[in-house]
Amino acid sequence: MKRILLVEDQVIVRQGIKMMIEQEKSLKVVAEAGNGIEAISKMELHPIDCIVMDIRMPEMNGIEAARLIRQRWHDVKILMLTTFNDDEYALQSLKDGVNGFLLKTTERDELIKAILSCMDGGMPLDKEVTAKVMPRLLHQTKIKAPDIPLTPRELAIVQQVGRGMTNKEIAEGLHLSIGTVKNHLTTILQKLELRDRTQLAIYAVKNDIC
Repeated sequence: MKRILLVEDQVIVRQGIKMMIEQEKSLKVVAEAGNGIEAISKMELHPIDCIVMDIRMPEMNGIEAARLIRQRWHDVKILMLTTFNDDEYALQSLKDGVNGFLLKTTERDELIKAILSCMDGGMPLDKEVTAKVMPRLLHQTKIKAPDIPLTPRELAIVQQVGRGMTNKEIAEGLHLSIGTVKNHLTTILQKLELRDRTQLAIYAVKNDIC
């Protein structure tokens, strides 16, 4: 059972999202919050696997909360939700290391798929967001060329990350265990001096690996 922290300031909307999430038997909303400050407090009280969080909230918005949470809880996955199709929000969120960005108009099945993808190392992005944000990320993000060459296996994994594949999909495609894929990804990020999967995906695109 994957433990979800749901952060949304509108109670009715939060209840609706909770109902959608918990239709998936492998997911359980174990804590709820109405703003970023409450979200951080809940993180201190509950073990959390994934945060599904709104962006525009009172007292502390989702972008600020995601930045602080990422600093303290490195392994938790963060999926941002918003009604605003604003690429500035998505751009800043992705720079801060969130794992995905969806609009609240996303259908229930897509929401569940996105949460599961985050948990499996994927980076789900709304199609409209992707079209607007990825070119700007590619333009703004400076990626240092590696001093140490990647092995053929590592290059194959980078290629799959650039194509948006999850760890499970990479493992199946390359006939590896998920644990082996995770170990390779850790090594790759260290070799390339990259922070996270988002930067690795950008690296793959910039270097025509995918």
